[in-house]
Amino acid sequence: MDIHQILKQLPHRYPILLVDRVLELEKGVRIKALKNVSINEPHFMGHFPHHPVMPGVLILEALAQAAALLAFDALGTAPDDQSVYYFAGIDGARFKRPVEPGDQLILDVELERMKAGIFKFNAKAFVGDELATEAQLMCAVKAISKYSFNG
Repeated sequence: MDIHQILKQLPHRYPILLVDRVLELEKGVRIKALKNVSINEPHFMGHFPHHPVMPGVLILEALAQAAALLAFDALGTAPDDQSVYYFAGIDGARFKRPVEPGDQLILDVELERMKAGIFKFNAKAFVGDELATEAQLMCAVKAISKYSFNG
């Protein structure tokens, strides 16, 4: 799946779109995606100017975006204007290696279970063969109308 297909599936845009390409997709089971880490990304101006490191929360966000692509493929749907895909939880997040400009972050996400619009994933991010980040992610698809406020 190339960037054009990803843009059709995810509502994110620069600077928060964090998946550049899908390398492998096994329907309802697993996704392997790529994030090219560039010094031109805005967070590197302040994190950290003397030694740029990709923030851990953005690595987790990249994993969640890959998980969303896997979830939409498993359901055979695409996001629409009536629903949104949210983070519902992060468990066991561990950061094993810094991710720096010039790295290619490989996002490897497995679907553990899905039920009633709630998904649980085992997610790992690698630089080369080195584990950079791992976590269990929970995500949910929710109707936007449930969260609109009148008033």
